[in-house]
Amino acid sequence: MRAVRQLTAMIVCLGLFAGCSSTPNDAAPSGNADPGFAPATIATKFGDVTISSRPTKVVALGWGDAETALAMGIQPIAASDWVQFGGAGVGPWATGKYSRPPKIIGTLDPNYEEIASLRPDLILDVKGSGDEGRHSKLAAIAPTIGIPQGADNYKTTQEQQVDMVARALGTPDKGQRLLTDLNAKIAGIKAAHPNWQGRTVSAIARSSGGWGAYVPGAFRLDLLLRLGFVPNPKITALANKANNFSVVLSEEQLGLADADAIIGYPVGVQPSAITDSLQWRTIPAVAQGRSVIVNPDYSKAYALGSILSTGYALDRFVPELEKASH
Repeated sequence: MRAVRQLTAMIVCLGLFAGCSSTPNDAAPSGNADPGFAPATIATKFGDVTISSRPTKVVALGWGDAETALAMGIQPIAASDWVQFGGAGVGPWATGKYSRPPKIIGTLDPNYEEIASLRPDLILDVKGSGDEGRHSKLAAIAPTIGIPQGADNYKTTQEQQVDMVARALGTPDKGQRLLTDLNAKIAGIKAAHPNWQGRTVSAIARSSGGWGAYVPGAFRLDLLLRLGFVPNPKITALANKANNFSVVLSEEQLGLADADAIIGYPVGVQPSAITDSLQWRTIPAVAQGRSVIVNPDYSKAYALGSILSTGYALDRFVPELEKASH
């Protein structure tokens, strides 16, 4: 059976990439055996993936996967820049973690031939759409850690992402320490704000396409829930069963966002796209000063939600939330 899988991978490789002459097993550089590396088997939506030796040429494609690898002390040779930082594709909280900038790879439609030319020995696509066709093409190039079961449409949690990436890179203890430290920070903020506990919150987005609201499973809302808030039931009731992390709102539906606190997220637009809306300004919570507009200083940190960016976002967001949750 193993031979059949290897032959299949070779056929796919030949079909996708003219001139590709190696199987994924051949793609790993020689001499990377590490007696300190414990082989790991990682369960994904697409089956178990066993990493037998420490990866040295990592391509990180999932949302926040590159920063997660950097947090483990591993510099990807190529990465996707999901929130358009430019440069090395990371925010200021990760400055200096690359000694050499990675090759920037497309996000929704990566260039598979370009990835194959880099001869990676591991591909991280841990926080992604869960598209089987995409995964099959990547797995034909190198061992690929896809999304966990049930995490379609970028619903891989921060804990899952850190755990899977850390084990694939041979740094499980470091991954656990990072999660423990961040959880302690969040728990401390929660304990310091008993007035937040059980209060309703809406997380509302405005993009060039219109209005939307995040539902449980979306990081932007889930972080608020970890601080003690509860989701606005009027918004949650709109969620469908398509595993989406947001729902569309018409401008006339903005009244449904009224809650004890409202957080507004400009997505690819200026904050004024929210604040200039009459319907937004007339929401009772907004009119009474119980709203926060996430500002450009930390909006990308919040949006990325990586183990590195979350603390940065909290340090800047919490003071604003304190003012709005009187």
